[in-house]
Amino acid sequence: MLELFLVTQNNGIGSDVLILFVAVVMLLGTIVLFFYQFRQRRDLLSELDQLGKVKKHNIEYELVLKAMRLCTWHIDVAERTITYDNDYRERNDCFVPVPGTSLDDLAAVMADSDRSRIRKALDDICSGRTEEYHEISRVKVTHNNSTYWNEAYATVASRDADGLPKTIVGTSMVIDDRKRMETALVEARNKAEESDRLKSAFIANMSHEIRTPLNAIIGFTSVLPDVTGDEERKELINLIQENNQKLLQIIDDVMNISKIESGKEQLVMTNFELNDVLRSLSDEYASKAQPGVTISTMFASGSLYVTTDLNRLMEVLNHLMSNAVKFTSKGSVILGYDPQMGKRLRIWIQDTGKGIAPEHQERIFERFFKVDEFIPGAGLGLSICRTMAYSMGGDVGVESVLGEGSKFWVEIPVS
Repeated sequence: MLELFLVTQNNGIGSDVLILFVAVVMLLGTIVLFFYQFRQRRDLLSELDQLGKVKKHNIEYELVLKAMRLCTWHIDVAERTITYDNDYRERNDCFVPVPGTSLDDLAAVMADSDRSRIRKALDDICSGRTEEYHEISRVKVTHNNSTYWNEAYATVASRDADGLPKTIVGTSMVIDDRKRMETALVEARNKAEESDRLKSAFIANMSHEIRTPLNAIIGFTSVLPDVTGDEERKELINLIQENNQKLLQIIDDVMNISKIESGKEQLVMTNFELNDVLRSLSDEYASKAQPGVTISTMFASGSLYVTTDLNRLMEVLNHLMSNAVKFTSKGSVILGYDPQMGKRLRIWIQDTGKGIAPEHQERIFERFFKVDEFIPGAGLGLSICRTMAYSMGGDVGVESVLGEGSKFWVEIPVS
């Protein structure tokens, strides 16, 4: 600029022209600088906006992880190692490998039945045979030898020049609650199916069991007017009365099950002398026993007053005594009880009957189950005993040796 000024002075160019030229040059420079700064500002604002979006994205990403209770991880395929990046699972005993843990060590913490399947699934995605990974497995908890349910998803994040997986990213979540819900739903479905099966069995059994004594009653009643002999008439009347009792017993059994399971019948507590009640029961069945079978009692105390639901207790004992008398053709049936244990009392009935095989000793308390289909009965008696005992807060059971006899017991709370 100085050289230009000297030249213009030497050539006689006026100073005003020079000043104008300098001003124009400076103005152009200012404009250029302004546009440069404007562009810089625009780029800076754009970057700030992008940073804000990234920050917002990270916050939303973290919120999703927390809301879903996920943990995120990635696998270095070349090194065959796994590293957990974030962990928002609620359980504090979940497996969290140190960075760079080998995939073999990861598979080792899986439950034995899941380990080979998980190892194969990891090998498949790492080798490129599959594009995605989705596995549900049980993971061991080292400090208490328990397990928890884990569900994992993964996909290929990057590939090498040959198109093979280089990095795999995935998520894991604990699904214990879902598994419990699934189990509950399966149990509910099984109960519904069992209820439907029992309903069908109930209809079939009741149809047969009710029809049998009813046919006998109708048949013998129709023959009765034509019988002239006193002995024959008396025998027919006895058969009619016997079948009447069988029919009433079946109906009573069904009504008892219905009332207890509906929950509408409450316990009626009664205080009574147990020895007197059991002696009366023993005397009642002495006349029903088969010839040569003795009925006796064995009490742990000379006198014992207890408070419980007498009607339900007698219902249980009647069924147990009836079975003992029915299946005992020789020997004895003994009714007794053990010394009271705190607030619980065990009453038992021991017989020398045919006994029960070990595989049937629990099943006999199921509805409609009969060890011998040729023995009359609906198969409801022992089921009612257990239902009655449960309703009183007690239980029933059996100790038996096939061919030697059985000892049925009912244990109830008393005061």
